[in-house]
Formats: sequence, structure tokens, C-alpha cells
Amino acid sequence: MTESAAPPNVVCLATYFKGGDFIRECKSHGCHVVLVTKEKMLQEDWPRDALDDVIALPNDAETDLFIHLAAHLARDRQIDHVVALEEFDVVNAALIREHLSLPGMNSAVARRFRDKLQMAEVARREGVCVPEFVPLINRSQVQSFMETVPPPWVIKPRSDVSAIGLRKVQDASEVWRVIDELDARERLRERSPHYLLCRFVGGEVFHVDSLVNNSRILFSGANQYGRPPMQVAHQGGAYVSTTIPRNSDDEKNLLAANRKLIKALGLEKGATHAEFIKSEVDSQFYFLEIAARVGGAYIAEVLEAASGINLWREWAKIELSTNKLQKLRPLRKDYAGIILSLARQEYPDTSQYTDVEIVYRVKKRHHAGLIVSSPQMERVQELMNQYASRFAEDFIAVVPPLERAE
Repeated sequence: MTESAAPPNVVCLATYFKGGDFIRECKSHGCHVVLVTKEKMLQEDWPRDALDDVIALPNDAETDLFIHLAAHLARDRQIDHVVALEEFDVVNAALIREHLSLPGMNSAVARRFRDKLQMAEVARREGVCVPEFVPLINRSQVQSFMETVPPPWVIKPRSDVSAIGLRKVQDASEVWRVIDELDARERLRERSPHYLLCRFVGGEVFHVDSLVNNSRILFSGANQYGRPPMQVAHQGGAYVSTTIPRNSDDEKNLLAANRKLIKALGLEKGATHAEFIKSEVDSQFYFLEIAARVGGAYIAEVLEAASGINLWREWAKIELSTNKLQKLRPLRKDYAGIILSLARQEYPDTSQYTDVEIVYRVKKRHHAGLIVSSPQMERVQELMNQYASRFAEDFIAVVPPLERAE
């Protein structure tokens, strides 16, 4: 951390409830920490003992209001760091940095991590396999794509997260119907030019989560989803993610592709969450998307259970440090897994799950979740399989998939 008379002033943006450990770590270093969130998130369990101020903007607040607020805060206390703890705040944080002339990711880099068209083009140039794609902008290009790339295809928003807004389509007439439907929406940014049409690749989905400093990866962890997130979102069921076999070919290939992407996208420091799918046809890994944030759905807790590395706390240290850290050495090389589902009960009771490998219980309204850890990969997989059956009986609720972020 840079030595100065006054403690560093950190402004955290979080449209959704994320990053409590990041905030606590900043406070432990003597920082003055301000959280900027939305009104709908004001009642969440933020670590208020580690926050010097909490400011809630209207739920429909646009970028100009974020910039104006930051400039207002800077009148009385110089801002040293602006950090986006959530996907939807990455570009706003970059624009604030530019407005206040602060160091950190600029808006051009931020947009590469938010726009699936830009990141796919970068990945393709770097030789990373990417499913064929075309933006829904030029109609002749869309028509040519459908004539040369066999269906099924996926229509997906260029800037949303997870499986929000994804649609699997089977023929050209369906694509044109969806385009007409999108173009009838009131908000311009929800219309078809903000979507991609991509070749659908069936297979197993993986994610790689990393910490970066001085453009070097300090730590990466590779996990596999039990079922593709798109499938869980559209068909219901439990979300599962587990550590993949260490030193396996899959791990080596994923980490190599992840390194290429992060370097090409130009990230200097921060956290990333990248997703890949291993084709059931040719066994190749295809890049899906990458974000400049810690992965959601308790991924940070899973990685900590396997390695001892807390992504949020280490990211905070990176943000505050001027040192050229070279590597983070995991405390452990165990295996971990999470099972998580929507629950019928408002506060589901998991006390009947008593295995000694359980290291974390999710405490969230209408959610049931457990994280387990073991030196043996087989034990983690055995527990995940058992819990998947039990969760179906005990907890699982199904709701329609989101068309847009709420």
C-alpha cells in the first residue's frame, strides 16, 4: 500500500450484494471505505462495521449519476481507488477513474470484458477456439451466417451475465422472429444490435478464476460445472461446481487459454472469471466469455476451500499494493465443490446434512447450498452426486429463466 499521511480512500461500486471480504480487507489496511450501491440492495447484510459510508443510488441510476456522485465525494476527500465489485459496475468504475484521472482499468479495456462480441474477436485473433458468431446488426451477414453454420444456434446478449437472456434457436425463421421481438423493446440497449448469434456447442462447461497483478497471473483455479449454467437456468435443478483433476491435460489447456485471453484483453490488475465449454463432438475447449470480477455463486468460497486463497481479500491486497507480486502460493491443493439451488422454503434447513467434509453452508433466503472440501477428488464428487438427489427431494424450486437482469 502506498505510504501517505491520510488513509487511502476506496470507493466500491456494487449493484448487487457482493464483495464483503474485499471491503473488510481494505478496512484492515486502514482504508476509508465507501460503498455505492442501489436502493434495492440497501438492506443486504453489508459489512457495515468496515464501511465509513453507504450510499444508495436509485435502481435506475445511469452512468452520469455515478460519475457525478464520485466527483461530489472527491470534493472533501481525495479518492485513491474506485473498484467494481460486480459485473454491472465494471464500465461505470472505469468511466469514474477516467473522469477523476485515477489509475486503473480504463473504459476501453472494461468494455472488452463486458462486450461478448469484443472478447470473442480478441480470443479468435489469439488463436483460442471460439464458436462461430455474428452480431445481430447486418442482416446479410446474419443470413450468410445461418447459411454456412448449421443449427442449432444461441442468441445471447452482448453484455449480460450467466444465462440471462440466452435463447437456443433451431432455424432461420425463429431467429428472424426473435430479432423482431427484440427490436420491439422500448429500451434501445435491449434491441437486436446488442445481441450475438452463435453456434451452439454441446458439452461440459468449465470456469477459470484468476488474480492478476502487473499483467501477470498470480493465481488461477479451474473448476467444472455439474451441468451447464444455461441448462440449469432453463430446466431448473441444482447448480454444481467442483475442482477439476490437478495437473490434468484439461487443467493445463484451460490455464493456457486463460493466460492468452487475459494478456490479449489488456488487464493489468484485478480478478477474472472465464468460462469455456469442452465440445462433446471434438473434445476441444471453446471460449464462452470472461469477466473482470470474482465469479459469483460462491465460487470464491469453493476456491478458498480447495486452496486457502481468498480471492476477494487477495484482490484487495493487489489493489492497494505497489509491489510487483509474482505469485500466490496456495496453502492447500485439495478439492472442493458446491451444490446450490433455489429452495421452496424461505430459510431452508440443511442441518440434516452432517458430513465432516462440509465447510460452508449458504445462508440466503430461498437458497440451499453446501460447500465441501477433501484431499480426494472422488470424495467430493461422491458427495455432490448424493446431495444432488437429496436436494431434489428436500429443497429445489424452479422459476422461469430471466430475460434481463433484475
